[in-house]
Amino acid sequence: MALLKQHAVTYNVRVRRINSYDTAYMWQRDFPIQLQGRRTGTQTILKLEFLLDEDECRQFRDEIGSSINGSLPLEIKIGKDQEAHIRLVKSGKNTSALAAKSAQIARFVANRIHFNYIPAVRTDNTTIELIGSLLSQELRALEKDDRYLSALDTIATLQQPILDELATRVHGPLKEFLPSIKSVKIEIPELSRRYSLRRDVNVVIDDGTPTLLEYKGDGVKSLAALGLLKSQSAQTGASILAIEEPESHLHPAAIHQVNEIIRSISQTSQVIVTTHNPLFVDRENIKANVIVTDGGATPAKNIAAIRDILGIKASDNLTHANYALVVEGEEDAIALRALLPALSEKIAKALRNNMLIVEPIGGAGNLSYKLSLLRNSLCAVHTLLDGDQAGRDAYQKAESDSLISIANCTFINCNGMTEAEFEDCINLNVYRETILSEQGVDLSSSKFRGNKKWSQRMRTTFLDQGKPFSDALLMKSKYLVAAAISKNPKVALNEHKRNSIDAMVSALERMIKG
Repeated sequence: MALLKQHAVTYNVRVRRINSYDTAYMWQRDFPIQLQGRRTGTQTILKLEFLLDEDECRQFRDEIGSSINGSLPLEIKIGKDQEAHIRLVKSGKNTSALAAKSAQIARFVANRIHFNYIPAVRTDNTTIELIGSLLSQELRALEKDDRYLSALDTIATLQQPILDELATRVHGPLKEFLPSIKSVKIEIPELSRRYSLRRDVNVVIDDGTPTLLEYKGDGVKSLAALGLLKSQSAQTGASILAIEEPESHLHPAAIHQVNEIIRSISQTSQVIVTTHNPLFVDRENIKANVIVTDGGATPAKNIAAIRDILGIKASDNLTHANYALVVEGEEDAIALRALLPALSEKIAKALRNNMLIVEPIGGAGNLSYKLSLLRNSLCAVHTLLDGDQAGRDAYQKAESDSLISIANCTFINCNGMTEAEFEDCINLNVYRETILSEQGVDLSSSKFRGNKKWSQRMRTTFLDQGKPFSDALLMKSKYLVAAAISKNPKVALNEHKRNSIDAMVSALERMIKG
């Protein structure tokens, strides 16, 4: 945007030398060092395409005097001579006319884009200056308010007698030494008065002790700056935010907060992030991730390429997976690998292509650990938990660690039951004979009925029929149920208690893109 603004002020001059003090672009600094010695191909070429909506096309026609079809492609070339060449890359009958209006077009674009840049090296002054600039932009809106303008006039009126008195004091001594001096006038320029009122702002953070923002840590400053950028993104016009290494100098918890704000900003603005942290990878649109290496930049083709460039060592079953369904036990994983393809063709395809994996965690207590591993492996994750105390405790811990949210978790809940687990959703007829044959327990017994969760009812039934019961026997029963589901997945669900499984299937289908 800086280059466009610079070009705009040169009117019809199409070449403008960039001074050394300009920060927009410096060839010696920004062109790849390893390529600077070659004889040809030493220009940086920036190709920008702006898509205008119907209203913007009308504004373009009114301001520029030419019509376009909605696409506005610009090309900027900068060589070692520090000269910026800007041209409109467009074919058609209006090409020549538009080329002659490049400065007007540059101004048209620059005036409609809010561009903010946060560098990787963020000193205290850098962040405070950014926040000051953002606040200034927000306060500038007051200068269109008649009441505010009237207040400025009042301030100017009150200040003027004091300034006149000071001028008189200065005039006397000067007149003695320089008789030719007729008068002295002291004034505050109108623009300076306005600027100072919207620029000199203190931000005080009260977290128990009111403290100026400049004395807070890097995490608080970054979050404050991004919070202001988030509100700015709702302004009229396009908003672009470029951030280098947003994870720099931040505590892990703060990185999660920054990531959430950035993703929120991206809903209404274009956000460009450079990072070495897998947390900021866009897993939903792989091609939106650009890999920069060896002086080149190419869109990522798959998640494996991103893992490789970030140095992430994924386990074999994660090498190609984009999505993961986390479940509590291995027996749940066995059952769901058979059940899910019968419930959704989209999920079936993802499982066949190893794009979706079902990952057991060996008990709810291991949830946070497994989720942290999967996040570092760049998998989008959905979690299925039993609707019991262990499941709820595991969720709360993972939520406090910023590893899970209610949007990507499903609890097993069954009508009329205070607690429920996966097996409660299964049709008894699918596994009744298997349990009777393998463990000698008849689940047709009245003891197996009731509203307690499946494992408690199994314990009651086992003991009632003179059988021992232990965690090992319970696990054996669960594996037998999983095996029975694998044989009859299409009829495996209890029609009256399948709502949680259906909800999970819907969530997985939304998560899986394409």
